[in-house]
Amino acid sequence: MRALKAILVASAMLPATYAGAADLEVTHWWTSGGEAAAVKELAKAFDATGNKWVDGAIAGSGGTARPIMISRITGGDPMGATQFNHGRQAEELAQSGLMRDLTAVAEKEKWKDIIKPSSLLDSCTIDGKIYCAPVNIHSWQWLWLSNAAFKKAGVAVPKNWDEFVAASPALEKAGIIPLAIGGQPWQSTGAFNVLMIAISGKDVFQKVFADKDAKVAAGPEIAKVFKAADDARRMSKGSNVQDWNQATNMVITAKAGGQIMGDWAQGEFALANQKAGVDYTCLPGLGVNEVISTDGDAFYFPLLKDEAKSKAQEVLASTIVSPAVQVAFNLKKGSLPIRGDIDLAAANDCMKKGLEILAKGNVVRSTNQMMSADSQKQLEDLFSEFFAKSSMTPDAAQKRFAEIIAAAD
Repeated sequence: MRALKAILVASAMLPATYAGAADLEVTHWWTSGGEAAAVKELAKAFDATGNKWVDGAIAGSGGTARPIMISRITGGDPMGATQFNHGRQAEELAQSGLMRDLTAVAEKEKWKDIIKPSSLLDSCTIDGKIYCAPVNIHSWQWLWLSNAAFKKAGVAVPKNWDEFVAASPALEKAGIIPLAIGGQPWQSTGAFNVLMIAISGKDVFQKVFADKDAKVAAGPEIAKVFKAADDARRMSKGSNVQDWNQATNMVITAKAGGQIMGDWAQGEFALANQKAGVDYTCLPGLGVNEVISTDGDAFYFPLLKDEAKSKAQEVLASTIVSPAVQVAFNLKKGSLPIRGDIDLAAANDCMKKGLEILAKGNVVRSTNQMMSADSQKQLEDLFSEFFAKSSMTPDAAQKRFAEIIAAAD
C-alpha cells in the first residue's frame, strides 16, 4: 500500500505565493458537475499563489475540445495551459517546438521520485524532455451498478459481468435499461477496451494495442470480446443519451442498471450524495479481472513570450503536483493521485479498491499511451457504428478491427 502521511501535513505544503503574478488562461473539457467541483480545487490553489486561473472550459468531450486547443496553439493564439490525456496527444506539438519544456521544474521538485507509476512521467517525456504535469490517474475498468435498480427488479446486485448479463431480462421486465451508454464514440470504444481486459486479460490487451498484433486481433480471444460487446450493445438499447454524465445519471436515478465508465463517474455519484457500497456498487475489471489502466489527465504548457505568464506556468505545474492539491482535486474527481506519498484516508470504498489494485501492480498502460490519435479515431468510428447499428455483425466488426490494428501506429 502506498505510504501514508496525514492530510493536514499535506495541506500545509501548498506552493508559496510568488512575485510577478499573472492571469493564466487554462483550457480543459471538465464541465460535468463532479468535474467542475474538482476544477475549482485547482483554481483555488493556483489563485492562492497570487496568480489568477482564467477558466477556459470547452463543453463536450476531449474529442470535441482537443481539436480546438490544438488549432489555437498552432494558429498562434496559445492559452497558458491546457489539459490533454497523458500519452501521445500532444506529441506533435512538442516535437514542433510549440510546447514548454518542464524538465527544470520536474528535476527541481524530484518528480521522478514522487510520481507513481513511472509510466505517467514517461508519457510526458519526449526526446528526453518533460512536457507535462500529470494531475491524476484515471482508470476505465469499472462497472457501476445501481443498487436500487436491482432491488426494484428483484434480483441480487451482480458480482461480475456474467451475472450482470444474466440479470438483464429481469431489469428489462422492471422497465429498467440494463446498461447505459452515451452516444459519444469514445464511450463505446472505452467500453470495448474494458471488456477486452476483463475477458481476454492484460497480455492480450498488450499484444493488440502495444505490439499491434493483427493476428491476435483477428483471433478467437478477441472474438469472445466481440460477443460480449454484442451483449453490451443489446443491453444498452434505448439509452438515448449523448453525454457520459447523462448515462451516469441514469444509474444514479435507477433508470439504468449499470454503466461501464471510468472512475471519474464517482464525481457524479458524490455530487448526488450517493455512497459507495450503499447506493451503488463498483466492480473493477467488471468483477472478472481486477486490472486497471494508468490513464489520466495532464497539463501541457504552450510556449509563451510573456515572461510573467511563463513564470506563472511553472507555478501552476508545481501547484498541480503538490500534495494538498493532489488530495483535494482527486477526492472530488474520483481519480487516484499521481504521488505515492500522500494519504487518501477520506477515500470511499471504490477509490480504496483502485488504490489496492494500483499497489499490487495490476495495471496496464492506456490506449492513449500506446496508439496514435489517428488510430484511436479509427477505432472510435468503428465502435460508434457497431453500437449504433445492430446490422453490423460481431464477425464483420472484428475483421475491421484487425485491419485497423494491422495499420496502426
